[in-house]
Amino acid sequence: MSGRVGLVVVDKPAGWTSHDVVGRCRRLYGTRKVGHAGTLDPMATGVLVLGVGRATRLLTFLVGCDKAYDATIRLGQTSLTDDAEGEITARTDPAALAAADEESLTSAVAGLTGEISQVPSAVSAIKIKGERSYARVRAGEDVELAARPVSVHRFDVHDQRRAEADDGTPVLDLDVTVEVSSGTYVRAVARDLGAALGTGGHLTALRRTRVGGLTLDVAQPLTHLSELVERGEQPPLVPLGEAAAAALTTREITDEQARALGYGQRIESAEPGREEPVAALTADGTLVAVLDETRRQARPHVVFAPASS
Repeated sequence: MSGRVGLVVVDKPAGWTSHDVVGRCRRLYGTRKVGHAGTLDPMATGVLVLGVGRATRLLTFLVGCDKAYDATIRLGQTSLTDDAEGEITARTDPAALAAADEESLTSAVAGLTGEISQVPSAVSAIKIKGERSYARVRAGEDVELAARPVSVHRFDVHDQRRAEADDGTPVLDLDVTVEVSSGTYVRAVARDLGAALGTGGHLTALRRTRVGGLTLDVAQPLTHLSELVERGEQPPLVPLGEAAAAALTTREITDEQARALGYGQRIESAEPGREEPVAALTADGTLVAVLDETRRQARPHVVFAPASS
């Protein structure tokens, strides 16, 4: 099976790290050359995009794609990690939770929608002087990260349930859907919603449903991939061209332009000044290159179909 090229969209199970999934897929696809386009926390499930073979070179451009999640936010408790895996650090007075009515909730959600400034969760993979923030927090260090601009394109509350946590604390669980720009922490959205309402809040469930145009519809459970290999069948891959078309802006190029790009040469930009990377595809859907079209002459960020191949 080595030598195969493409993306595999995994429906990551709870309790697995992204590195665990990469390790399993290296064995299933028979190659060490497997990488992922952005981690999911162990408690999270859903879309984890992996590149196999030369497709790992496409992952750089998928990391920046918008993402969508279904989540459950618990109001009434604050946790060290902003999710259910961390120690509960504060509990809310029942009166404060009772005051979180529909109007205040709608206002708080609106304040966290659109272009916002977000302080990432302290238990994140952001590096501080060469060390991951989460490692510093777990070592007992107080970590303060700088706010950064992010976009929350959609923040919908579908359901509300009043209940009691295991320790008897009254809580309000919200089932939500969020669509966000790359770099947005849904745990931080939960934390900030709780702060805005004065109740505290953290994430108790998270399922990623989309990365760019790659959705759960094409995601494969690891158990299914393993069963295919055990039966002697090849596990599926999303072809490079199809994957690029699902995640990036595309343009169709001529055979002459494909040859030029194959030699690493530049071609005329379709829309000079365009900031996002552009996938250059032939008429039959073959991915030739990912282009930088910020200037009049487009240059290849990376070439997938070199002229010598």
